Amino acid sequence: MTDTLTFIVADDHPLFRGALRQTIECAFPGAAIVEAGTLDDVAAAIESAGDPDLVLFDLAMPGTRGFSGLVFLRAQYPAVPVCVVSGSEDPATVRRAMALGASGFIPKSEPTGSIAEAITTVLAGGLWTPGGIVMEQDSGDAEIAARLRSLTPQQVRVLMMMSEGLLNKQIAYELGVSEATVKAHVSAVLQKLGVENRTKAVLTAGRFEAGQWHLNAAE
Repeated sequence: MTDTLTFIVADDHPLFRGALRQTIECAFPGAAIVEAGTLDDVAAAIESAGDPDLVLFDLAMPGTRGFSGLVFLRAQYPAVPVCVVSGSEDPATVRRAMALGASGFIPKSEPTGSIAEAITTVLAGGLWTPGGIVMEQDSGDAEIAARLRSLTPQQVRVLMMMSEGLLNKQIAYELGVSEATVKAHVSAVLQKLGVENRTKAVLTAGRFEAGQWHLNAAE
């Protein structure tokens, strides 16, 4: 039944997308494969595909900051499994990605056989991570992950823009909403993250994401 499978391969490097496409085509003949190079492309591909069977997602691509793309996808499309495919093999990165709802974490250095095995495991409803990694999560990280996962898709976008230092007026322009709506989203983000101001919200996310978020948000 592999001819009914639909994959979205999300990576900003065409050569790696092509290599991953070849791996999928060999392991799952007849599967439909859609390529995406930015976070917006991923969202558009998911909308177009309806319910893709799996999104293979690189954390470092245009439109994302640290784990923000993964947080957004899990919030916006909770029923679509997302497997991170990353150049990082850092155990903390693996644990944090899984805590945020990834169904698997595949280092790009894995051989094609392992990648196919990982995809098969995730398609069957399981979780896949590289061997030898202790998956016990730090209690502080687990709490922050839970708070981040409680954000709505729009709140995630607002947090991403806060991390870039954008003011409410600028965020409102980018999202096409009123400044009052942005203020409401900011208040909700602060409440859900358990912090008092914008800077602490970005710092909280930055602590979890090992410094991958910019910490220049305005007060």
